[in-house]
Amino acid sequence: MMVLYSGTSCPFSHRCRFALYEKGMDFEIRDVDLYDKPEEISMMNPYGRVPILEERDLILYESNIINEYIDERFPHPELMPTDPVLRARTRLFLHNFEREIFSHVAVLEDRSLKDDEKVLEKHRKVIRDRLTQLAPILAKSRFMLGEEFSMLDVAIAPLLWRLGYYKIDLPKSAAPLMKYAERIFSRPAFIEALTPSEKIMRR
Repeated sequence: MMVLYSGTSCPFSHRCRFALYEKGMDFEIRDVDLYDKPEEISMMNPYGRVPILEERDLILYESNIINEYIDERFPHPELMPTDPVLRARTRLFLHNFEREIFSHVAVLEDRSLKDDEKVLEKHRKVIRDRLTQLAPILAKSRFMLGEEFSMLDVAIAPLLWRLGYYKIDLPKSAAPLMKYAERIFSRPAFIEALTPSEKIMRR
């Protein structure tokens, strides 16, 4: 059985929980205290971070790598496109999400910076601007890749859930993005994947 070592408030762990519940398969989630991690975490991941997926002799870390493995291991429902060109474009989108958006999310998650409002606001602004740029795509499409739910939606959903928690207010022009977010939040797998800590992030 797959075991996911997951932070109860970690947006990257949230991605993996979401993907696992979308697949509707058997797995175990082991909650990890992000501020008092057990020694085994550093033994499994040299960077000492979660999420970590363990299955028999396989240990994986980094949420997008974990999710792509989950998708290939349990191919229904599909989260990555079957067409090679579209799949490559999806991977490029995921890469861009990490560099242009989630690198800033990681700063907001850094507990050592929680009182440095100037630094935090700088990173909030970048996230706000990048998300607003996505709104026109979602004015015409149900999901990131059109009408089909995909890995891109899994990847970005935890951030959209945390916007209020991160004190990020989007402009009115981002309304299509917020309507899209509500569609994602209503998915049974998304609701199941939420931990008690995450449920109270958004009221």
